Amino acid sequence: MKKIDLPKKLAIFPLSNFIIFPKTTVPLNIFEPRYIDMVNDSMRSNKFVGMIQPKVQKEFNQNYEPELHQIGCMGKITSFKETQESRYLIELKGVIRFKILNEFQSDKKYRECEVSFDNFFEDLENKKEDIKFSDLELIFKNLKSLFEKRGFVINWKALEQQSLDETINALAMASPFSIEEKQVLLEAKSLDTRKTKIAEILNTYSFDQFNNTTIQ
Repeated sequence: MKKIDLPKKLAIFPLSNFIIFPKTTVPLNIFEPRYIDMVNDSMRSNKFVGMIQPKVQKEFNQNYEPELHQIGCMGKITSFKETQESRYLIELKGVIRFKILNEFQSDKKYRECEVSFDNFFEDLENKKEDIKFSDLELIFKNLKSLFEKRGFVINWKALEQQSLDETINALAMASPFSIEEKQVLLEAKSLDTRKTKIAEILNTYSFDQFNNTTIQ
């Protein structure tokens, strides 16, 4: 994708406890009417959707639109299927991160924002990073331990067949870190910074605390 093809306005999907990273693909089950509308409109245009984390609400109010984090990731719908229950099963591939500039007022049921991609153009590049898998062995070892203690299963051999940025982003997205920690990883400017942040977060975990945890 070229910079010139990036939209100025983006349909926003604020999904709690969910973050998508560039170059990762995730399945989504769409059933709320407003997001059915969003997917319909997206499929008729550029197939782009802006995934972003809403900030934690202090009080639950069904009519309250939650405040959003400033940084999210734009995804492109790469697979679309309608089910008998009038739901959509889609796959969304992360393309590039964005920053919200302001929110539009419109008659649509879903939210739309003016966004900027200026700080994240490197997400579109397929450049070679000066990081090697050997540099990540300790991080991977610790992360693998954390995954296993939490009952997560990762195909590590398959990951190593991917590019390094795909691997680091996939691990960041799938990791059992808190959503606040994942937001920090999303906002990390470069892949090298994200790798360092993963190591820093791992250092705050006591792996022994998961030894006697039963995964429900």
